[in-house]
Amino acid sequence: MATPPRALDTISLCSTVSSCPDRNGFYGGFQRSDKPKEPLSKAQIIAREKKWLYMIDNWSIYMSKNYKKIRDRCRKGIPKSVRPKAWFYLSGAYLLKKKNPDVYEELLKKPGNPSTIEEIRKDKHRQFPFHEMFLDEEKVGQIELFNVLKAYSIYNPKVGFCQAQAPIAAFLLMHLPAEDAFWVFVSVCDVYLQDYFIPGLEVIQNDAGILEGLLKKTCPPVYRHLQKHKVEPLLYMTDWFLCAMTRTLPWETLLRVWDCFLAEGIRVMFKVALVIIGASLSRHKVRKTCTGLCETLEVLRSPPEHIMEEEFIINNMMRLNLRVEDFQIEHTRQKARRAKQKAQQDGLASGGGASSSRRNMPTL
Repeated sequence: MATPPRALDTISLCSTVSSCPDRNGFYGGFQRSDKPKEPLSKAQIIAREKKWLYMIDNWSIYMSKNYKKIRDRCRKGIPKSVRPKAWFYLSGAYLLKKKNPDVYEELLKKPGNPSTIEEIRKDKHRQFPFHEMFLDEEKVGQIELFNVLKAYSIYNPKVGFCQAQAPIAAFLLMHLPAEDAFWVFVSVCDVYLQDYFIPGLEVIQNDAGILEGLLKKTCPPVYRHLQKHKVEPLLYMTDWFLCAMTRTLPWETLLRVWDCFLAEGIRVMFKVALVIIGASLSRHKVRKTCTGLCETLEVLRSPPEHIMEEEFIINNMMRLNLRVEDFQIEHTRQKARRAKQKAQQDGLASGGGASSSRRNMPTL
């Protein structure tokens, strides 16, 4: 089976590497881009920046009375100069930091669990090895990545450290100072991706079922193809969801998706996944060449480049015929199914399913 593009970054540093980084700091890897970004006019950029700065200065008012305006502006894309501060507010990290002054520094002073610390130490060099921040151990990126992951493992010992968290933390460190990145990371792990990283992966299994149900609604021919060849969602979506697309999408697409994700919650990841699956296998000709599980997985793990482009993903996300109720129905259905399975396994009629308190999803 062909190696997915995103896997190249963690396999070898011998791939083609440029002597100069691109505009996002990448020397190589699939997320490097030499293609110039379509520029907005200077007047458009300034106008958007002013709108965002005004909104941030009046954040509590907008969140309580005009959340739709925040959501709509996130969908258009947050200006690069404002994005770090916008993410800090969107995620609620500014409140966490305010409520917990000096906590980050205090966490860094603690020794932590020795085995967890060793796991983090071994893993930190694997994240974005082609990016200027993470090229070697002496770079500030690897040092701060170790600190953020260590601090979180002490802050939330129930989760500790999971390898899938590392690319998320590294991604945030590319945009925010270490302490701010830490609090956004806390919010992502404990709210947006609540219980994703605890042993057993029960929540990701539940979300795999939800994704399958939504696919049946949005793209029946693709759903039937996956059913026919027994292509279980966990075989292709686990990395997408656990790493919040940080190892999957081209860089500019990833930034736009995260603008929406931090505003709207986990439903954005479902929508991105549905676009990738649907567009990759929408053509009958493509499905016909996928004669089994392996061929189908190869297509899903290495989608055509145009499908992963920023405008394609964002525009098709917005066109999906999905209501808030569709997510709620599938969530309830999967909860009931898993509760029934657990009851059968335990031999108890009152067996529990997936936690009903998991992350509140903002209204779309």
